[in-house]
Amino acid sequence: MTKTERQKMQAGEWYCCLDSELAALRHQARVAVHQHNMAPPDPAENLSPALAALFAAHGGNCMVEAPFHCAYGINIRLGRNVYLNAGCTILDTASVTIGDGSMLGPNVQIYCAQHHKDRALRARGLEIAYPVTLGQDVWIGGAAILMPGVTIGDGAIVGAGAVVTKDVPAGATVTGNPARLPDR
Repeated sequence: MTKTERQKMQAGEWYCCLDSELAALRHQARVAVHQHNMAPPDPAENLSPALAALFAAHGGNCMVEAPFHCAYGINIRLGRNVYLNAGCTILDTASVTIGDGSMLGPNVQIYCAQHHKDRALRARGLEIAYPVTLGQDVWIGGAAILMPGVTIGDGAIVGAGAVVTKDVPAGATVTGNPARLPDR
């Protein structure tokens, strides 16, 4: 049986992002994100109903500030007490898991898609998706970028503006581009 492009994407295989089913899912996400971004803040709601319905899972007391952007939303899983500051972008072509108590500063970007390096295949929309995982009590500083496939361990800190290309161990602090442990 031939897999759909969505099934390939979810299986971590090369897929074509120029697909009608994936386009419909991206449109669904744009509608939910627009509703979230345009809604007046409601002190009774920590997570807007539009995002709560879109995300794969979320714990209690999650806060996503507007503006927010995601590619699909259906691959995002938030733990309890998660905070995403204004301007966060999550391109969730693969699973994005953010653990309990984690905080993302303004304009943090999480990317899962890796476009094909071959020019002709890239032009045809071929890409592969790698999951991004943040453990519990992680702090990601403003404007940091998390690249496809990285895991940030429990209690780790990523400094503002860092570009994370490799896994970050639990309890570690990384800064810079590319992000690295400080010199001792």
